[in-house]
Amino acid sequence: MELHVSDPGSDPAAIALALIPTSHSATLLEEERQQMILVDAASRTLSLVSTPKLATAPSSASDQAGGGAPLLNFPQPDPGTAQSIAFNLLGSYGFASSQWSCLDALWQRESGWIYDAENASGAYGIPQALPGSKMASAGPDWETDPTTQIKWGLGYIQSVYGSPCGAWDHEEADGWY
Repeated sequence: MELHVSDPGSDPAAIALALIPTSHSATLLEEERQQMILVDAASRTLSLVSTPKLATAPSSASDQAGGGAPLLNFPQPDPGTAQSIAFNLLGSYGFASSQWSCLDALWQRESGWIYDAENASGAYGIPQALPGSKMASAGPDWETDPTTQIKWGLGYIQSVYGSPCGAWDHEEADGWY
């Protein structure tokens, strides 16, 4: 079906989108846009039924061993998700479960937890390794296996920032980790 600007009811944005050559990045952006539309629509139907309970917060991120502490209690991630894999691997890298909210926020911002996320600079995967091929040190399936990417990312965070909250603090201060 061809779209013409003169067609009654034709959406100029849809026409412009149809004229852009399809690429992996364009497809990912469109999927993200559709997801944002759905989340926005769903959020309009939500109502606050109670106030979240706050954990006791240290006076600064450095007051707690392993980095900053999350301020809100959190549920464990759904089983079978990349988030669940990461949550379950925290301890094997010496991180307390209290580091989870920092890691979740960090990788949500970086990649949305999408294993094949790629940005214009070439950063790839859940941890947005640059170049993505760095993750080959964690396994040959680094391009397609979230577990391999998560293991590499946790090792990177451990060696460079000491903890997920240390990496999150850097992300917040500098816009990258």
